[in-house]
Amino acid sequence: MPEAQTSAITPAQAKGNLADDLLRGADAIALFVFGDVKHRRKVYYYAGEAKVRMPTFRMGNVICARKSSLLDWIERQERAQ
Repeated sequence: MPEAQTSAITPAQAKGNLADDLLRGADAIALFVFGDVKHRRKVYYYAGEAKVRMPTFRMGNVICARKSSLLDWIERQERAQ
């Protein structure tokens, strides 16, 4: 049975178009990582208080993250298990 192809963005692909790689706001990050905007408080927790910090940054008052950095962070968490 063939493996399912994923649509993950590699860091090399993401560098080509920053706009496609950028998530602006806790809602967008929560939707990307957790699948639902109702988990936006988790974004703030993982970005600031958690033992293993989510890779985020601020543009003014808006919390932002790169999709490629989040995917890399998630993969590192999987390998740490």
